[in-house]
Formats: sequence, C-alpha cells, structure tokens
Amino acid sequence: MPASQEAVASRPRIRIGAGLSADAKHLTAVASACASCAEALGGEDADLAMVFISPHHTEHASAIVDAVRGGLNAGVLIGASAVGVIGGSTELEDAPGISVMAMRIPGVQLTPFASEQFMPVDDSDDGIDRLGATLGVPDGVGSLRGVFMFADPFTTPMIKLLPAINRALARGHGSAGGLMRTPVIGGLASAGRSAGGNTLMLDGRVLRSGAVGVSMRGPIRIDTVVSQGCRPFGPTMVVTKARGNIIFQLAGKSALQAVQEAIESLEDDQKRLLEQGLFVGRAVSEYKDRFGRDDFLIRNVMGADQNSGAIAVGDMIRVGQTIQLHVRDATTAHEDLALLLDAQKLHERPHGALLVTCNGRGSKLFPRPNHDASAITRAFIAPQAGESKAKGGMPIDARPQSTPLAGFFAAGEIGPLAGENFLHGQTACAALFRSPGI
Repeated sequence: MPASQEAVASRPRIRIGAGLSADAKHLTAVASACASCAEALGGEDADLAMVFISPHHTEHASAIVDAVRGGLNAGVLIGASAVGVIGGSTELEDAPGISVMAMRIPGVQLTPFASEQFMPVDDSDDGIDRLGATLGVPDGVGSLRGVFMFADPFTTPMIKLLPAINRALARGHGSAGGLMRTPVIGGLASAGRSAGGNTLMLDGRVLRSGAVGVSMRGPIRIDTVVSQGCRPFGPTMVVTKARGNIIFQLAGKSALQAVQEAIESLEDDQKRLLEQGLFVGRAVSEYKDRFGRDDFLIRNVMGADQNSGAIAVGDMIRVGQTIQLHVRDATTAHEDLALLLDAQKLHERPHGALLVTCNGRGSKLFPRPNHDASAITRAFIAPQAGESKAKGGMPIDARPQSTPLAGFFAAGEIGPLAGENFLHGQTACAALFRSPGI
C-alpha cells in the first residue's frame, strides 16, 4: 500500500450522528435526540454539536444548550431556532421539534465565532483582515474546509456581510481577488417574525440577534449541494441599461418587451409554470461562452412598469451582466436536486449531512412531505443486488443505512455558487461531510 494510502487508512475516522424528537417536552426531546447521536459516536465525545429547535422550545433554549453540551460533552455548539426542523428523512413543519447533529472529527480545528466580533461590518482592507482572523482564516499555507453560519435576518446585514466574508476567505487562498473556494453553508433563523424573536446558540450562550458560526480546518472534506430548483427558458440576454435593482433594457430592447417575447416562445403547458412566479438568473461569471445549471444566481422578478418598460428584480444589476429567465415548480425542483445528488454519488458515501432548506419548500412546494431530507438521506444507500432481491426476508442487521442528517427550514439559505457564497431563496443547501481524499 502506498504511504499516502497508509496515512489515510490509519487516520482516526470521522463519526457523525443525528437525532430528532417531536416530543413537546423539551428535556425529553433533547435527551432522545442526544441519545441517538451518542450511539452513533460509540461513546466518544462530540467535537461539534449543531442544534435546531422549533418555536415551541425557544423559551427553554438555555436548558436545551446545557443538556446537549452535557449529554454529548460537546467541545463546540452552534444552533438556531426555526419554523421547522429536520432530522434523518423527516421534516417537522410547524410542529414541536429538536434536531441535533453530533460530530467526532479528529484533527479538525474548529473556530467558533459570533457577529459581535466583527459587526458593524468593516469592508476596508484592515477590516477584512480582522474578519478573516475571526473566522479562523490561516495566515500561512492552507485554507479552511468550510464555514457554517446561522444568522438572525432582522439584525444581520447579509447584503454587506457575505461579500466581506467572501473577500476574507479569498485572502486565505493567497489572493484578495482570486477564486474563493471555501464554502459558507447555513441560513437565516426563521422562528421569529420580528427582531428579538429568533434564538441563536453558541457554546453556552443564547443570543437573540446577530450571527453565530464555526469554521473547520484540517482533515475533513466538505462537499456542497445548492439546489435552486429552477430551469431556464428563452435566450441569454445582456443588460444594456440598468440602475440599482431596475433593468430598463435587455439586448437593446425594453426589458419588459424582451421578457414578453421570451414568454411567448413557451408552450402553453410551460406557461402554466409562471403561476409559481417568474425569476431572473444572473450569470455569476461573465467569462463564459456557455452557461450551465450552476452558473446563474436566481432572483425573483418583483414587478414591471408598463410605461417605462422596466422590470424590478431582487438583486443589484449592472450594465454588461448576462441574465436568463427561469421558472420553478415542484417537478423542476425535484429534478434539479436529483441531478445534483446524482453527481455526488460518484464519491464515497458521506458520514453525515447538514440540510438548510427554504421555509417555502417542504409541503408548501412538494405534493408529499419530507422531500428534500428523504432525497439526501436515501441518495447514498447502495442498491440491493438482484440475487438478494430475489430472496425473501432480510438478514438481521442488514438493513440499508441512510446518511445521518440534521437541519432546519430557513428564511434564507447560504451556500456557494461558482466559487462564491450567496444568500438564496427557495433553495436547498446541503453540506456533505466526507473523509479527506488521498
């Protein structure tokens, strides 16, 4: 065996467990979730615990934090409250729930952080350096494997914070303007309807504002799946006149005329998809001749003005950018996630997964519950051989094992696209944890 393979084989293995409870009693629920995690860890302490709680349990957040830290001996703990939580292949929507993920990740350096360490955001060069230090961006050779962040939408200026984080992470790769390869995965807490209504957890603290997170550096591989659930139609078009989030002209025509021409090119059955809304995909990179599934950042078309022929979109647009119109429905969203997971099947089965999906998905989008969670947990179950299928029954302890998974329904999802991290909507963002390659 080559020396590199021997080193990998002798490395302590990653262990990940996940637990979910729908019990309305918070201590009973957290004990049950932690028991499932502890069993998967084989009695070892957790290096990292992620905790997600429904609104039914937020008043007991401090007790839940203490119970998780004590029950799993967690070195670092982060978490958030959400309108719905996810565990395994189950999505608990608008119901009591506590979801816990526990990770034993030998050799991985964890750097927990809270936004009070870098807010208000300073996007000067010195400010970016300080932000990088807070996130654990190394000074020397090497880079972070991933950053996980959960934020309160009412008190966290994501429109300024995420670009600053992207710059800080790019510097960790030796270039302020280079391609950013460190993913940020997470989302916005969704349990509260106003400032102070959400709960964030960091180690022994419970916060009502800002953001919390942790970065990972060392022997772990983090692959990401960002499913925006849309498909394009019509031609790609260059923005020829725009201001702020208003597009006045596309390819020299009024934006509204260009949109109407693209819609008229659709078949009648395809036009029905517009009932779910019209979307604009903005090309993340302008240096491509052809664009694919992961090249567009999807944003809502918010309105149109018949007099000026302009359309308003949920993003800042500048002249010279390339856009393409998109539609979304349950079938398209299902196919998009399935295709992205098919690509992940080329790699080894992950030890575990974190799922942050939009609170507009779930049963609000799909005809059956548990769609996103089931798709991920079952994607990596090895197919049963034909000979085994032909035999009756199933051997004891031979049932296929699904991927441990925890997560929540977010008010906005954070994930990478074309080497840059963005805040998304109506999107399923997942992190798949694997052992590092040889």
